[in-house]
Formats: sequence, structure tokens, C-alpha cells
Amino acid sequence: MTLTSDQITLIEDSFADVVPIKDQAAALFYARLFEIAPEVRPLFKSDMAEQGAKLMATLGLVVKGLRNLDAVVPVAAKLADRHVAYGVKPEHYTPVGTALLWTLGQGLGEKFTPDVEQAWTNAYGILSGAMIGAAYGDQPASAGGAA
Repeated sequence: MTLTSDQITLIEDSFADVVPIKDQAAALFYARLFEIAPEVRPLFKSDMAEQGAKLMATLGLVVKGLRNLDAVVPVAAKLADRHVAYGVKPEHYTPVGTALLWTLGQGLGEKFTPDVEQAWTNAYGILSGAMIGAAYGDQPASAGGAA
């Protein structure tokens, strides 16, 4: 799985549209995540507004780094190692991807075109695959992928 320059542009542009509603987007993301994967709720022990701010800051860094994946992947790998200590398992990455795509769809509305969705799906697949590989070896998240 790869990202084209056009896909990166779609991600950059769509994330720019999410930034003004980042607090609401983070709240939507975690509400959806806990709805579809209630087993992950106990992994979040900090203030959820603070957690949401961290999520959006991390997404922002990833989006800015997509044109240099060789620099982003090692950072994602270190983040994955920290997630292991929090109790995150490989199978948790699938509902996270699903909740992310759903949140983007809610926040972007008609701007969440099939091309934008595919770009985000590819990006999440690349990064979650790198994170899972770094933290757990090459265990698959699930047969279903991110969506």
C-alpha cells in the first residue's frame, strides 16, 4: 500500500478542514470508538479532552509528515511501543481506523469524497501496519482492515 502525491494533498486539505472543529472531532472520534469497541474504554485513564487534544496534535504531525514517510514511520513505531504499555493490542487498531474514518465523514460532510476516504484509508493502513509491526511483530490487526 502506498500514498500518491495526490492522496497526500487530499489528506492535507481535508485535515485543514477538520482543524477548526478539532475538539468536536476528537469528541466524536472517542464516542464512536467506545461505541464500536467498548473493550478499549478502560485503556483511557486520562482526561478525555486532554486525550483528544493529543490525538489531534498527533494527527497533525502525521499529516505534515506524510511527504516524508521515512521520518514519520519511526516516530509512529515509538508511539506504538508506548501504546503496548497502555494495554493496546493489535486488534484495537481496526476499530480505531473505523472510528477515524467515521469521524472524518461526520466532520467533512460532502467533502468526504470516496477519493478522500481512500487516501485516509491508505494512510491509516500504512501507519497502523508500521505501528503493529514495530510493537508486536507482523501480527495482523484483523482481516477487515481499517474500514
